[in-house]
Amino acid sequence: MLIEKIVKNKWIIYSVILLVAGIGIGLLFASSLDWLPLGHTTQQKTISSAVTEQLSQTSQAFAEIVKAVTPSVVNISTTKIVKRGTSQLSPFFDDPFFKDFFGNGPFHEFRLPKKWREQSLGSGVIVSQDGYILTNNHVIGKADEIKVSFSDKREFKGKLIGADSKTDIAVIKIDAKDLPTVRWGDSDKLQVGEFVLAIGNPFGLNQTVTMGIISAVGRANVGIADYEDFIQTDAAINPGNSGGALVNIKGELIGINTAIFSRSGGYQGIGFAVPSNMAKDVMDGLIKKGKVVRGWLGVTIQEVTPELAAGFGLKNLKGAIVSDISRGSSAEKAGIKRGDIITMYNGKEIESVGQLRNAVAKTPVGAEVKIVILRDKKEKELLVTIGELPKEIAREGLYKDRHFEEEGVSSVFGGITVKELTPNIASRLGISKDERGVVVTSVESDSAAEESGIRKGDVIQEIDKKEINSLKDYTRIVSRLKKNETVLLLINRGGRKFYVTLKSLG
Repeated sequence: MLIEKIVKNKWIIYSVILLVAGIGIGLLFASSLDWLPLGHTTQQKTISSAVTEQLSQTSQAFAEIVKAVTPSVVNISTTKIVKRGTSQLSPFFDDPFFKDFFGNGPFHEFRLPKKWREQSLGSGVIVSQDGYILTNNHVIGKADEIKVSFSDKREFKGKLIGADSKTDIAVIKIDAKDLPTVRWGDSDKLQVGEFVLAIGNPFGLNQTVTMGIISAVGRANVGIADYEDFIQTDAAINPGNSGGALVNIKGELIGINTAIFSRSGGYQGIGFAVPSNMAKDVMDGLIKKGKVVRGWLGVTIQEVTPELAAGFGLKNLKGAIVSDISRGSSAEKAGIKRGDIITMYNGKEIESVGQLRNAVAKTPVGAEVKIVILRDKKEKELLVTIGELPKEIAREGLYKDRHFEEEGVSSVFGGITVKELTPNIASRLGISKDERGVVVTSVESDSAAEESGIRKGDVIQEIDKKEINSLKDYTRIVSRLKKNETVLLLINRGGRKFYVTLKSLG
């Protein structure tokens, strides 16, 4: 029995020894093939070192960009003298009771001053060695004093050369030489996803740099300026950054920081910058001519919505619909008509109203340009000579009196009543006495007409491109409409004409 136990234990010992030896050999073999965590750790250390080196080089590159650009970005502070007037304050302050207490009464020490200083801060970018600085129009506003401060604490008095509210760009000048400048970049070549740096003075903090990417280009209809072609970025832009530089990884100026989209007043990931090419064109005009000369076609245009595309029989939403033409304009002379869809301008396809507006504005006055239009679903090429944008473009008219009689004929379009447009009513609506059509006298709440955007006081001048010259014309045309038929209406609202679609009730 004892011998048998010894033999059995001996075999167990042998088995354990063989198992340990096998594991050891296996570990050595795996280690030689880099299968072991140990071998992987050695490789990982090598990769981490390479990545660290690459990141270090990238970091150093950004630091070099900042070092090169920041000297050309300055702080701009403005002062405006505001005078107290009855128009600025509530009528409460003119009350005798208020005057007794705050005039010569016991609380006269607390009365408001007759005038005071308002100060604001912003940024600017030096673009020439002899002192020309680009900034935003809203930064300098109607300032009485402009002060430019450098990072080395030097200060200069700024002189306003010119400002353009339509693009929110302004140019100021300081008396200095051999100043550091930033190189111009080509904003037309920007691509979404590129790295950018925003440099400025947010909240008065000098030489602040933030990094991000280009989120979008060609942003329009933001509501900041008349001519919008904004670069959108997620690089942090805050109050005080306005007028600062947006630069690419080459250290080139590709935009002037202008505005933020925010519900809190601070950074929320959406900032806008005026493209450098647009800013440079405006700057050149202000410096050389004292004004910005823009091309003018003489048309009122609107976006192609899905509803209007269906009304015009369009296959896509590209282009710009011509809803009105100015008399004697380049467009009228070239043969452009209301209802045409401009699809190409000077060899470039038109995607939106903003794109066309900017393209025309940048065209030299007197230049001949080819325009492709879509009329009755057929393409037509026209040659137009671009005119100069008039000094005073008529603004959208306002109703002088909306309280005209609401009686009218109930329309086949649910929710509205109409009556004949007379010269007297036209005058009260702020439109020409020569205009013809029917005026909308009432619009029911929550009706299809209200949802389409029709308002009381609108004048219907066309139905499916058929002119409405009288209430008789209107009645005749709508009586032929089928139930639930969607029609195209031309609306005149205070002198501004545009198209809407509306479904008939039959």
